[in-house]
Amino acid sequence: MSSERTTAVIGAPAEKAEVGREEAAAALEERTRSHVRTRVIRTVGLLAALGVLLLCIGLSVSVGAKPIPLSTVWDALWNNDGSYDHSVIFELRVPRAVLGVFVGAALGLAGALMQGLTRNPLAEPGILGVNSGAAAAVVFAIYLFGVTSPDAYVWFAFLGAAVASIAVYALGSRGRSQATPVRLALAGTAIAAVLQGLVYTVISLDDFVFDRIRFWQVGSLVGRDLELFLRVWPFLLAGVVIALALAPALNTIALGDDLASALGARLNRTRVLAALAIVLLCGSATATAGPIWFVGLTVPHVARAIVGPDQRWLLPYSAVLAAILLTAADTLGRVVLPSGELEVGIITALVGAPVFIALVRRKRMAQL
Repeated sequence: MSSERTTAVIGAPAEKAEVGREEAAAALEERTRSHVRTRVIRTVGLLAALGVLLLCIGLSVSVGAKPIPLSTVWDALWNNDGSYDHSVIFELRVPRAVLGVFVGAALGLAGALMQGLTRNPLAEPGILGVNSGAAAAVVFAIYLFGVTSPDAYVWFAFLGAAVASIAVYALGSRGRSQATPVRLALAGTAIAAVLQGLVYTVISLDDFVFDRIRFWQVGSLVGRDLELFLRVWPFLLAGVVIALALAPALNTIALGDDLASALGARLNRTRVLAALAIVLLCGSATATAGPIWFVGLTVPHVARAIVGPDQRWLLPYSAVLAAILLTAADTLGRVVLPSGELEVGIITALVGAPVFIALVRRKRMAQL
């Protein structure tokens, strides 16, 4: 009798352990299924966004002062006969569509990088003065050195973006307190205002500079050709590759500097590479289309609402959604007025400014 009791006593913990292992295995399997399901949904969503981008490109090529049917656009892509419609497509609208995609992707990626790196929901190339720094450098290059070729003033755009970034961070982190989101936003706004004042002073004093940049200064894709894209695409590509490669490191940095260091993250290297990517992306985009505000601010927040804070998904979503926004804004600007068109920088400002105001007025801004 006692041996039976002993066997029962010994068997009870073994049964509980077996049940615990089964429950753990079931929980692990459920988490695996949930992870796979989430990944599939995000992949499908990204493919859907790419489909929308292709539609926006088609509309960008076909919509304008002279509407061109999509069938004619398709025929021109495979059989360019040199007709008026085909010339308009290849010489005017295709370059605008291509530049809109890559400039939008660059601004979206730069904004997402800045927000992830600084954990600042208000970080954006325009708000933090990076675009204004690049624009001011280009304007002074034209004014002082007579530089008019994009492949020449793109270097000035890079230099201006880098100097503005350093100045904003230095001003925002002065004193005993750290560089908080509000301090950085105020510093960026102040520096951007000073740089814009200098730019407007130069424009008012020199008619040549005014003629060169009067449309470029508000952010425009008008009059751009594929030669311009061929000159800046290496810098854009380098910035995109660096940004996407930093996604895992940015996820680690989001845990905090101390924990990230404990996990083996190389904080200084990540920050230097992220700053390099931001300068390449913003410098290339500004040299191509001028300073365009609010794209880098609004789009990462939309992407974050869709896929969450995981930078491995946030960065590509931000790139694609920003390309959609800029391409659609450029197309809308052609038809919103009965005569003439609005520059793409004006459309994005009209869309992004209310979002920026809403973010500032929130009682508790999202902490990144």
